[in-house]
Amino acid sequence: MKKTLAALTAAVSLSMFSMGAAAEAATYQVKTGDTMWGIASKYGVQLTELKKANNRTSNLLYPGQKLTIPASAVSAADQDLLARLVHAEAKGEPYAGKVAVATVVLNRVASPDFPNTLKGVVYEKANGYYAFTPVKNGAINKPADAEAKKAVKEALAFRGQGSGSLFFFNPKTAVSKWVSQEK
Repeated sequence: MKKTLAALTAAVSLSMFSMGAAAEAATYQVKTGDTMWGIASKYGVQLTELKKANNRTSNLLYPGQKLTIPASAVSAADQDLLARLVHAEAKGEPYAGKVAVATVVLNRVASPDFPNTLKGVVYEKANGYYAFTPVKNGAINKPADAEAKKAVKEALAFRGQGSGSLFFFNPKTAVSKWVSQEK
């Protein structure tokens, strides 16, 4: 009984510590060299939301300044799904291509022409074809690497600022017929 009580006490203490750490993560102290874009990318939040949470219109920062970091609009589970897709779909692409794939998925979620959830976009099927080959071949089930995770965070920071690209097509590597199908 004592061991069980000790384990339970340790678990509760660890949970309380974790909650404290999460509460602290809601603020960030600006360091020399930081940029609004870099902070938004690090935390995977939209740049526009970071500015809004801090009543900012400019990108000007001062070392020592404290910023409120808003919660990401995309859950950790969805970020992981997107990172796994980016890892599998953009394997062999440069980093910019990985950000482009993540951006396209996020743009599709926002578009009325596609499912309105990240999971819905990733697993979408049209006329028998999956939108993303890694869903069909199972590669999406493999863990994402650090670069894919970073690309997702950058795409999240950029969200809402681009031209709304809904497709990413590299004719040298593309093999799926999904993009050419009518909806």
